[in-house]
Amino acid sequence: MLVKAWQTDRVARLLADCLAAEGLALTLQNGLGNREILAATLGPDRVALGSTTTGATLLGPGLAKSGGEGTISIEAHDRLAPLQSSLVASGFKVELVADARALVWSKLVVNSAINPLTAILRIPNGQLLERPSARLLLHALAEETAAVAHAESIQLITSDPVRLVENVALTTAANHSSMLQDVLRGAPTEIDAICGAVARTGMRHRVPTPVNRACWQLVLALTQGQSASVRI
Repeated sequence: MLVKAWQTDRVARLLADCLAAEGLALTLQNGLGNREILAATLGPDRVALGSTTTGATLLGPGLAKSGGEGTISIEAHDRLAPLQSSLVASGFKVELVADARALVWSKLVVNSAINPLTAILRIPNGQLLERPSARLLLHALAEETAAVAHAESIQLITSDPVRLVENVALTTAANHSSMLQDVLRGAPTEIDAICGAVARTGMRHRVPTPVNRACWQLVLALTQGQSASVRI
């Protein structure tokens, strides 16, 4: 599963009609909730979780430019062995992990910090480090998401979320985030599954997420009428 988070429910229903009885759906998507949506339709035993840092820029229909080499991390599962072999044979870097939730939440720290700010300001990732006010917001978003992850008993891949997002912004300085690309082409974004998910999960744990909540609503406002309905 490599579609946008807002497309997960529709694709899950399509998979229900074509996935083999012994088939397994692996989600490598951004944000939270994708696994749960798939499991509700396909059953929990037919869904696996993963994450990828392989980036790309959409140039046109069916045409993408690599945004740098990344890693595809997938849960260890006996039915994923053929897929793992195919990905490795195709030149992808693949790793097996015992629990993919830590990777998904660590990626969420990065996505919740970089994606909405670049979409709102319409700048490449690296410029977030060059603008003092944007950099402060970058830090605040990362720290909020890390606090919610802690409340969820998730152990992130790093104890320093600020350093994590700064390193990603630096190493991908020239890249346009996927959310910025969506905004520029007038497409729905994944903000509900990123900052929206952080805000909703934080509310459940009574962890304040004011910056995530503000960015959630600001990005929705940029694409009003195209994004999913607002849930506050």
